[in-house]
Amino acid sequence: MTIEIGVIIATASVIIGFFTFNRNRDKDVKSDATESAIIRTKLDNIGQSVDSIRIDFKASDQRWTALSETVIRIDESTKQAHKRSDQIEKKGDV
Repeated sequence: MTIEIGVIIATASVIIGFFTFNRNRDKDVKSDATESAIIRTKLDNIGQSVDSIRIDFKASDQRWTALSETVIRIDESTKQAHKRSDQIEKKGDV
């Protein structure tokens, strides 16, 4: 009788342990899936932010290029104006 009770208790313990293991495993899978979804969402947001920064950088680079070209043209124009004023001064000195 005592052995039968021990076998019944041992069997019940194994069954309870198995179901507990399965239940906890399912919770772990759900938890991992939730964490994975959160990480993917955050990575997508980071990727979109990087793309936005890249677009802003390209626009800024284009503005700097245009500004640089304008400065070069103004510098050339100033040099020509100085040459003309030097020529006018030379004519006036004569």
